[in-house]
Amino acid sequence: MNCTFAKTIYTGKKIVSNAYLLFNGKRISAISKSKRGRQIGKFDVLTPAFIDPHSHIGMERAGEPSTEGEANEHQDSILALTDALDSIQMDDKALQDAVQMGVLYSCVMPGSGNIIGGLSAVIRNYAGSSTEALITRAGLKGAFGFNPMKTKAWKGKRPSTRMGAVAMLRSRLDEVRQKIQKHRRARGSKKEDVRFAAEDKVLRDLLGRKMRLRAHVHKIDDIAALLRLVDEFKINVTVDHAGDVHRPEIFRELKKRKIPVIYGPIDSFAYKVELKHEDWRNVRYLLESGVEYGLMTDHPVTLARQLLLQTRWFLRAGLSKQQAIELISRRNSKILGLDDRLGTLEKGKWASFIGWNGDPFDLASYPVAVYGEGELLYSASS
Repeated sequence: MNCTFAKTIYTGKKIVSNAYLLFNGKRISAISKSKRGRQIGKFDVLTPAFIDPHSHIGMERAGEPSTEGEANEHQDSILALTDALDSIQMDDKALQDAVQMGVLYSCVMPGSGNIIGGLSAVIRNYAGSSTEALITRAGLKGAFGFNPMKTKAWKGKRPSTRMGAVAMLRSRLDEVRQKIQKHRRARGSKKEDVRFAAEDKVLRDLLGRKMRLRAHVHKIDDIAALLRLVDEFKINVTVDHAGDVHRPEIFRELKKRKIPVIYGPIDSFAYKVELKHEDWRNVRYLLESGVEYGLMTDHPVTLARQLLLQTRWFLRAGLSKQQAIELISRRNSKILGLDDRLGTLEKGKWASFIGWNGDPFDLASYPVAVYGEGELLYSASS
């Protein structure tokens, strides 16, 4: 049994003062007022490890030219078999930078140039190889709005308008839906005549709600288009970004439909027309709606190491410090389906936590020790 003391512990649900975090191997045993086992540290503050729910880290790599980036595959508009994990390179220095700021986990996804970009991969940012890094999957990347229609020069069949992109997705989903219906109607050996190609099987899982569509979408009317597809095909989705939403009603509709929002990034430059209404003040519409939400960096659009820094806008909109920590730990873990392992400092969860030399929200404070699954990953003194 190991333990570490902190004057303040943000558990991801509440704040505990002058207590010990106990852990045995890779898992947390308890938070206790009494010291038990071998004490390995003493900190001003402990927080859970941070989780980035939407990133391109390891695909768009620090110190490499943008022409070598691998977030977008150019061969066609709908690519359900491409897998972010196959392009992640764990020697990306940005991964090390993220770990040193306590961002230990990322959901890495293909980019938003394609209507369907491929499979996501939730990874340990500190793993030695991409195979060791993989924890789980968290959906299939899709894109609405400006991004798919700007790729006219790429290979394959490409849309030139929003309506063209939605039509291509609708056609492909309907094709697989008809195969599913035909397979259900068939009996005996005739079932074998209905063959699902590998890409069909991924889209079949999407239509069967076994997989979630992670929809890149910023503008109100592009979200409206997404919701029309949700109504037509009954698919399970998250709204990723929503940075241009500058009125409250669309967030209220997402709340009504129980569709989560993975919001952000907040600190990026509004470099395209679908971000012309982007403003940190839009955060208040998100909060007031009561919709389930998390916060992303969209690395490298905003650097992964700056995930905590983005929460200052949520503090300004009314969240407490505890709620801000919860946002990038418990809330993000829940949306990604990791809340059985990560997100809070509770018994049975992974012993992944950050030791701080002061208030994390003080610009002079920084992590002095970072632990992942019970192992010391970083020490400011070494």
